[in-house]
Amino acid sequence: MKNLTKILSISLLSMSAAFASPGAHGPNGEHLDAPGGGHVHDDAGPRIETFTESFELVGHVQGDELSVLIDRYETNEPVLNGKLEVEANGVKAPAKFHADHGDYAVDDPQFLKAIAAPGKHPLVFTLTAGGESDLLEGTLEVKAADSAHGHADDHAHSLTRWTIAGGLLAVVLTVLAIRTLRRKSPTGE
Repeated sequence: MKNLTKILSISLLSMSAAFASPGAHGPNGEHLDAPGGGHVHDDAGPRIETFTESFELVGHVQGDELSVLIDRYETNEPVLNGKLEVEANGVKAPAKFHADHGDYAVDDPQFLKAIAAPGKHPLVFTLTAGGESDLLEGTLEVKAADSAHGHADDHAHSLTRWTIAGGLLAVVLTVLAIRTLRRKSPTGE
């Protein structure tokens, strides 16, 4: 019985290794196998940064929206409850302010389609905050891996392969353990 416990423990450990294999992610989605401690920002999707004398803006495409954070250039004070409109490739879309996250989000399907193709997309942000208004311009670069499924699909396939390999290894080790124990048993049971 002692040997069976050891062998089953080894089987479970081999299975857990499959889940932490290359391509594994930490709790915040960072790559655990990435150089420099796993802090890689390339997998956050296409990103844009721009500023004027008054405001600075950082946006990134994540899921089904363009999320935008805006703050005052001099003080880094967040700009909350403003009005934001974005234009790309001749398509304009309003951004909704999310008080819970402090960001502005554009989820207009036509706008997202206009910026989804690989390439460089010039964006113009029209911001009205209190009595101030400003135009912020920048370029969103969408790489081929960012469009369609890209990055996420690569990880899904990698995780599936490692999970299957780990599962098969666990089954093989369990079968070997059972055969070993049966050989040592005087009755063959």
